[in-house]
Amino acid sequence: MDGIPYDLIIAHAEVVTAADRFRADIGIRDGKIAALGHDLGPATRTVDATGLLALPGGVDAHCHLDQPQEVGRMADDFESGSRSAACGGTTTLIPFAAQARGQSLRAAVEDYHRRAAGKSCLDYAFHLIVTDPTPAVLDEELPELIRAGYTSFKVYMTYDDLKLNDRQILDVLSVARDHGALVMVHAENADCISWLTDRLVAQGRTEPRYHAVSRPSAVEREATHRAITFSELVDVPILIVHVSGAEAIEQIRWAHGRGLRIYAETCPQYLYLTAQDLDLEGYEGAKLVCSPPPRDPDNQEAVWRALSGNVFSIFSSDHAPYRYDDAEGKKPGGHTCHFQHIPNGIPGLETRMPLLFSGGVGGGRISIHQFVDLTATQPAKLYGLYPRKGSIVVGGDADIALWDPALRVTIRNADLHHDVDYTPYEGMAVTGWPVMTFSRGRLVSRHREFLGSAGAGEFMPCGTPMQHA
Repeated sequence: MDGIPYDLIIAHAEVVTAADRFRADIGIRDGKIAALGHDLGPATRTVDATGLLALPGGVDAHCHLDQPQEVGRMADDFESGSRSAACGGTTTLIPFAAQARGQSLRAAVEDYHRRAAGKSCLDYAFHLIVTDPTPAVLDEELPELIRAGYTSFKVYMTYDDLKLNDRQILDVLSVARDHGALVMVHAENADCISWLTDRLVAQGRTEPRYHAVSRPSAVEREATHRAITFSELVDVPILIVHVSGAEAIEQIRWAHGRGLRIYAETCPQYLYLTAQDLDLEGYEGAKLVCSPPPRDPDNQEAVWRALSGNVFSIFSSDHAPYRYDDAEGKKPGGHTCHFQHIPNGIPGLETRMPLLFSGGVGGGRISIHQFVDLTATQPAKLYGLYPRKGSIVVGGDADIALWDPALRVTIRNADLHHDVDYTPYEGMAVTGWPVMTFSRGRLVSRHREFLGSAGAGEFMPCGTPMQHA
């Protein structure tokens, strides 16, 4: 509007980035942060942020939305998933375009664009999941897709329909090295899991709690070490996803001590849940089945210490939403089943940031700057979206969450915005929650009420990952 320099001013904010903390007004124009200062002048709208923290909107770089499955169906699509994320302070999503065996990678990307089109209220990018690294995929499709802005991809060392063998993983890492991409690795030893599972089932031990028994820390430790070895052999950075406890952390620390470029991610379930939670009455433990499984309190402490000590680069939800009481969810075909057939995954988009803020910043385990770095800045850097995303900086997108650090909230599924019929964190009390969330200057959430609109989000091609030794 002529004569009015800003569309929105967020006034009297206490701005926090990964490095700084200062009081300022934030001037926003055309969806971008146009100025940081004081007495910025008139605006079409002004929001008073007195007493609130202005943090960068979160970047959830590991979430699964409307992802095709061989068995079951994920409950959240891009509309419900982005709605949920916005109400928890997240403004950017990076879910997965998953290749099926026999499918071209380009076809998987096109299908995922169709699933996202007109639905997401938040900006989004895509990781790729590579399950069939044919010569055409390795020599043609992956290099072309990297140039088009799909600069990260995930490989699995477990799950029969997803896993690659060691040579195939080396081939994928070689493409990443040649073309400047980043590979994410799900590190669990598939043969060990299969061997343990067969023995448990033969003994009649099939309840949900045996999921954790079938995937002990040793299988994650071994696969983590093997993935690190592959990274060293090819001389390319990798990121180990959803690290669950002390033994895998020990391998990552070992790699760091050797100067290897190994990045790592963890998730809320490894801070707040334990294997004991899978041992609920009846079949209820199926709600907590995810891989790797939650461990025990000692491993929780190990994860907290590694967060504090900067072993982890990013903190993601690994949101994999299946409804509990659903024939396409945790009860395939409408029936309870043995643990190895329960769809793996738990919901967590909306609760990711409040859980870490409360237990980490509020609990004195991490600084507010580490919180910002783990939830926004480092994900944006590692996946080629910085400085457009991940910080409060002039020229960046006006993705801002205004947090009340003293707001006490009891997590209840009835108050959340996903399309899942439970939350693993039911009844947990947290301190600190965003009271307003802005996506490119648009108010998408206020006092935990969703105000955004489906289709307002944009797809963002990613640049070269910013990788740090």
